[in-house]
Amino acid sequence: MKILIVEDEPKTGEYLRQGLIEAGYICDLVPNGADGLHLALQGEYDLVILDVMLPGLNGWQVLQSLRDRGLEMPVLFLTARDQVEDRVKGLELGADDYLVKPFSFAELLARVRIILRRGHANSESTVLRVADLDLDLLRRRVSRNGKRVDLTAKEFGLLELLMRRHGEVLPRSLIASQVWDMNFDSDTNVIEVAMRRLRVKIDEGHPIKLIQTVRGMGYVLDVPEDQ
Repeated sequence: MKILIVEDEPKTGEYLRQGLIEAGYICDLVPNGADGLHLALQGEYDLVILDVMLPGLNGWQVLQSLRDRGLEMPVLFLTARDQVEDRVKGLELGADDYLVKPFSFAELLARVRIILRRGHANSESTVLRVADLDLDLLRRRVSRNGKRVDLTAKEFGLLELLMRRHGEVLPRSLIASQVWDMNFDSDTNVIEVAMRRLRVKIDEGHPIKLIQTVRGMGYVLDVPEDQ
C-alpha cells in the first residue's frame, strides 16, 4: 500500500517515512502543501498523512481541495494543534482521523492500519492472489498452497509490487525506487540478492515457479506459459 506524507518538519517527516517503510509500506514525503496536493492528485495513494501547519497551502486547504475534486482517499491529520475546534474542523472537512504531536509511532501505525482496513473493507479485496500464492495486505501474511511463508518487511514490499503488477516485466530501476526508495546503481546487487532470497521462499519446493528473470529487462511474477 502507498502512503503520502506531507510534513514540513524534516526530522518528523523522515522518522515517519522510515518507520512506515520498515512496516512494509511504500511512502512518498513532501515538505509543503502545494507539493502534497500535486502528488495526491497525480498519484494513487491509499492514505495521506497530512500536517495542518504547512508553508503555502495549509493542511485544511489541501484536504478541502482534494474533497472538492471528488477524491475520497483517507486522510490522517498529524499536528501540534490540539484544540477541540481544530480537531472538529479537520473532521468536518473530511479527515478520517486526527493525531496530536508528540505521538507514539506504535499508535500512529495502529491508526494507519485501522484506516486502511476500513477504507478497503467495502471497496476491494485485501488479498492479492496469483495461482496458489496469496498475499494478505491487512494481516501482512503470505501463503503458498495454503502454507504460510515468513517474509521480512522488504521482501513483503517486493512481493506486493510484483503481485500488484503480475505479468508485467519490472525493470530494476522501478523496483529500486518503489521498494528501496533509491536510484538504481548498476554496481549494486541488492536487488538481485533480495530477489534470489524471495525466490527461494516463494518458489522452492513448488513445481510452478512464479518469479522469473527476464534477461536484460528485469523481473516478472506470473504463471509460466508452458504451465
